[in-house]
Amino acid sequence: MATSSSLLWAVDIFGRVYTLSTVGQYWELCKDTQLEFKRVSAVKQCCWGIACDHQVYTYVFSGDVPIRYQEETYENQRWNPVGGFCEKLMPSDRWQWSDVSGLKHQQLDSFTLPSPHWEWESDWYVDENIGGEPTEKGGWTYAIDFPSTYTKDKKWNSCVRRRRWIRYRRYKSRDVWAKIVSHDDPDRLPDPFNDISIGGWEITDEPLGRLSVWAVSLQGRVWYRENVCHHNPEGSMWSLISTPGEVAQISCGPYDLLWATLWEGQAIVREGIDRNNPQGISWSTVESPSSENGIMHISVGVDVVWCITKDRKVWFRRGVNSHNPCGTSWIEMVGEMMMVNVGLNNQVWGIGCDDRTIYFRQGVTPSELSGKMWKAIVCGRESDRSQTGSSTSLLSAGCFFTDDIQNQTNAVIQGDADTSSDTELSSIPTNLSSTPPMGAAASSAGSQAAGAPAGVTVDPLDCDQGEAPAASASNEKAHLDSQKSTNPNPSAELQWTNIDLKEAHRHAVLSIGTFAETSSLSSLGMFSVGAEEQYGADEHPLWAWVSGGGCLVDLHSPLRWFAAPSGTVQSLDFLWAQETVFQKRSSLAVSSLGKFVFALQSVWVKTGMLQWWRNWKPHKWMDVRVALEQFTGSDGMRDSILFIYYMYHEEKKYIHVFLNEVTIIAEVLKEGKHSFALYTPERTKQRWPICLAAATEQEMHDWLSLLTMSCCESRRIQGPPSHHAIWSVSCKGDIFVSEPSPELEAGPHPMPCDQMFWRQVGGHLRLVECNNRGIVWGIGYDHTVWVYTGGYGGGFIQGLASSADNIYTQSDVKCVYIYENQRWNPVTGYSSRGLPTDRYMWSDASGLQECTKANTKPPSPQWSWVSDWYVDFSASGGTDREGWQYAADFPASYHGHKTMKDFVRRRRWARKCKIVTNGPWLEVPPVTLWDISIIPSSDADDEESVALWAISDKGDVLCRLGVTQQNPAGTSWLHVGTDQPFISISVGAFFQVWAVARDGSAFYRGSVSPKKPAGDCWYHIPSPQKQKLKQVSVGRTSVFVLDKNGNLWYRQGITPSYPQGSAWDHVSNNIRKMSVGPLDQVWVIADKVQGSHGLSCGTVCHRTGVQPMEPKGLAWDYGIGGGWEHITVRGNATEAPRGTAPNACESSPEPPESEGSGRKGKAERSRTPLLVSERQEADRNAVNC
Repeated sequence: MATSSSLLWAVDIFGRVYTLSTVGQYWELCKDTQLEFKRVSAVKQCCWGIACDHQVYTYVFSGDVPIRYQEETYENQRWNPVGGFCEKLMPSDRWQWSDVSGLKHQQLDSFTLPSPHWEWESDWYVDENIGGEPTEKGGWTYAIDFPSTYTKDKKWNSCVRRRRWIRYRRYKSRDVWAKIVSHDDPDRLPDPFNDISIGGWEITDEPLGRLSVWAVSLQGRVWYRENVCHHNPEGSMWSLISTPGEVAQISCGPYDLLWATLWEGQAIVREGIDRNNPQGISWSTVESPSSENGIMHISVGVDVVWCITKDRKVWFRRGVNSHNPCGTSWIEMVGEMMMVNVGLNNQVWGIGCDDRTIYFRQGVTPSELSGKMWKAIVCGRESDRSQTGSSTSLLSAGCFFTDDIQNQTNAVIQGDADTSSDTELSSIPTNLSSTPPMGAAASSAGSQAAGAPAGVTVDPLDCDQGEAPAASASNEKAHLDSQKSTNPNPSAELQWTNIDLKEAHRHAVLSIGTFAETSSLSSLGMFSVGAEEQYGADEHPLWAWVSGGGCLVDLHSPLRWFAAPSGTVQSLDFLWAQETVFQKRSSLAVSSLGKFVFALQSVWVKTGMLQWWRNWKPHKWMDVRVALEQFTGSDGMRDSILFIYYMYHEEKKYIHVFLNEVTIIAEVLKEGKHSFALYTPERTKQRWPICLAAATEQEMHDWLSLLTMSCCESRRIQGPPSHHAIWSVSCKGDIFVSEPSPELEAGPHPMPCDQMFWRQVGGHLRLVECNNRGIVWGIGYDHTVWVYTGGYGGGFIQGLASSADNIYTQSDVKCVYIYENQRWNPVTGYSSRGLPTDRYMWSDASGLQECTKANTKPPSPQWSWVSDWYVDFSASGGTDREGWQYAADFPASYHGHKTMKDFVRRRRWARKCKIVTNGPWLEVPPVTLWDISIIPSSDADDEESVALWAISDKGDVLCRLGVTQQNPAGTSWLHVGTDQPFISISVGAFFQVWAVARDGSAFYRGSVSPKKPAGDCWYHIPSPQKQKLKQVSVGRTSVFVLDKNGNLWYRQGITPSYPQGSAWDHVSNNIRKMSVGPLDQVWVIADKVQGSHGLSCGTVCHRTGVQPMEPKGLAWDYGIGGGWEHITVRGNATEAPRGTAPNACESSPEPPESEGSGRKGKAERSRTPLLVSERQEADRNAVNC
């Protein structure tokens, strides 16, 4: 079965459940077909349903990561003078076996499985870990008394001790319908259920995967399922929710929207739903849109409400949001439906009243919540692949459901430029049974079409989805019939011109002439449209229910639901795809750079007007004229010079840059302008690049593309990165790659890393990992996993600098944070009136920059908001129920509870934004990841599997199977059990696997090999004293870790017979990220480095002097920066020439970047701090950001 995030669920009239993938064309029958269902409600990870026996079932998707729950209990003992520590406790003590608080009695044998759908994973065992530190054998921790602070060391006054026992249970009923077993009081058992709806996953992420499950019983009572989350997919119990009347049906949105319908025809809205009270507080009543016909069915999304009245009319509710969940007014939509369902991104599906066909609402966007038109989904079932009966031929032409079903013309393949048609499309009456036979209709259709009005508008969204629109003047209610003379300008009276306002039915017949391009459809003339007996249950499914809560429709990807999977009908899609490819190639060839002709001459020039961030004070933007001159040398190679002309005291001056000296061209964020920076080795040392800004984003991208291509030509770099390339990611998420020189790791005088040339690769990621066999994986800010396809370019990079294939659409989502600050005063308490010396009351994290909800913009024009501002409860240090954090003053250490000494408080607001770009990356669904590591492979067979380990965003450890050079994405995940969540992992040479847990402790995985890819057990490695680790990286023989205070540590004493090592040795401080390569080379991202104009954050640094006898290295060499976030050298296995390698026994000469003038010991020199002091500024090799 396809992934849960891309499935549309439906139930036919026989109770069979089907799923339809967003990338498929066939309905697939759900497993476990013994049950018959009345209705279902789906989300990404699961589906709940009510079977015909009125019992509730849940269907949890299988995955590579198991659903595990940790049961724990504590064994408590007290010391007595006779027998020492024993089980006899004082009467005032806690239970001998209790929970962590000691208030609940829980023995080992008191734990039972909550339902038959669980199984024990292991027996009880002692947890020998406390706060990231291993305990003595037996796992005991000691204290003076209960309760108190426990330590692993036994002291003279340790009178009590305890140890934790843990046991895991695993949820086993996945990919099957599991009956919800009720453990409620028999007197309070729910009645048989009649309706169910799930949602609420966006209310809070604590606990992980939390869902709101609402149900309605046959007696009209509303029930809420408690504690449904990832670790408890069944929930725990049903709670009765009082209502103002008997409820018939209920609908829950992903946020705080919950509506229900009463038997009397009104709707009730639940208010007061939030993270602290997911059940809500009270009900409000909303009257039916029609006084004669009450509401029969309702469905809600994020901020939309759709309903069906008892006369089968469709209505849309205006003005719905979190502050006004009741909305303002109803608007009637086109069509007659049995039901509607609102899914992800407010997309809408419905089931037609007469034909029982599922329709999809096209044109639903954040700015057009009501959409534009209905379109029939005409996919067949999996069992019907061999059948191409005429029952689907009628709908296969892409019928739209407006007032009547319309058919596709042969004119729709003309392209996006054709916005009119010579003929209006003929229509099918809503009541198909009253339509005459097709053959009788053929003769009269032509005359009707000839008299139809022209000027048909093409729906642009429909073109995006791969289906040419069958639009006419009657498709949308806003486009009133031109034959009506009562209102000559109706659009002037309508505010909602995109909504199909109701219009009188017009009966027309189907014209065979409209299918001139699709020969197979001409056979429709042999069948009677009204002969419903022709559509047996085995040919054309008749649907009773649909649920799109787990169906993610991407507006940038075409759906294949609207054309029957037969050869002739698919030709429409094929022609459309052909045209799209042609347009893409045309736009690539004639891009915005096309106006600058690349003449085949010795010199050509491109000029333009830009702004330049000038070198002298006061620093500001000034208008300049820029000229790029490209010339061809005698050897046929091209080189380029960039001239920047400016005025200084009314005198014309210029600066110039040889592009073969440019080391990187990067887009930067500077005062909200469309700006980019050029670095040379000298400017990298100064941390002062040439910054230019364009008037528009397109103009900036034109210059970036041209300059990048010219730099690559000057350096003779073309094609995809090599397998040994070094990858890095900027703080903006831009991806850069550099080809390492053999002299980069050569000693005693390696090539300075500020001379490395970096070129950009399309896409947007948070981190990248690679190895020397060309396998590259990346993780986005939204934890989506991507694998490198082998292409190059993408994004704004076009022309020769980008590959024609292996470039795919990529998206990423991240959060923008601002802080609301308040100070306490004796009169009003906490308020927004601070002291004159305080930070802004709305600011960034530092408090130095004012950031309000109104003036905070997305990171760049490429980003767009996809949510409203909301309080973020996941801030470090914890929050209270309203999201506030407290401290004694600004800035200080914040905590989540108020004390007497707390005079200030803050809370973090978040808003999600999204970027859509393209690059050489393909998504690897469905597991989302936090960290990843690939083994630095040797020269092994290409078919040999490559070890790849990862950490999921939930903290699970995973091992990827089937990763090879031919299949870098691998085949499946293998879950590796842990006792706690992990945050970092690294697999080095010879299958050394090290990891860091969320509590900051380190672990080593034993017995990992190609035949045993998951190993056998974890060995707890003590962390450096009083430090909590956050990252680990393993090379060929070296293991480095990074703690949360920015200290870099090296593991001593690692040998083949003792791979865990013996002790930690401090190397450096001021480190943000680090990467250890296959040659044990060490590269880091330094946190702060001094430059000529101040500190620079996020600088690439290389550890020099790393040798077998000096694995920690000697000093730091500074490269590109600041603004860098991640680097990986895991693929750089390019060794220095043998002749230049120094003798390991000889003492290496002191590098120029080491501190002080006198000679120091190796151990002392290896601790050179990264933050450069003032006396080091003269050292040209060690200059900083």
